[in-house]
Amino acid sequence: MPISTPQQFLGFLLGSTYRRISNAFARALKPYDITPEQWSVLLMISSRGGINQKEVAAAAAKDQPTTARIVELLLKKGFITKSISESDRRAYLLYATESGTTLIESTLPLEQETIDAAVAGLQPAQLEELRAMLEHIYHNTDKPHQE
Repeated sequence: MPISTPQQFLGFLLGSTYRRISNAFARALKPYDITPEQWSVLLMISSRGGINQKEVAAAAAKDQPTTARIVELLLKKGFITKSISESDRRAYLLYATESGTTLIESTLPLEQETIDAAVAGLQPAQLEELRAMLEHIYHNTDKPHQE
């Protein structure tokens, strides 16, 4: 069967679905003056206090320049602080401030509501299968292309 619409391409469907979920979460976060990208980095920092910027980038699956910009914005907004690492004087360790931690605690339910709306109608077993398939695809995309 010939492909006639972009929705028939798995990559297009994955990207479009991600953008819709991200846009819905962005609308929910608007009153908090934070974007989903900033939120995910703040979540990483608040759950792993004392993490360095390189570790944040890897854990959040973001490149270094993007992570650096987000960290600077979070610093300006007062959601995080940074201090020099005792073990590596060239590295900074990142910590969530009280307002950053409060923001995450206040908005975690919004993230869950956004996801719940997106997966409404799916059974728990289907969700687990979907998660397993997405993780498999995610790990496949980390491998060099085989020819």
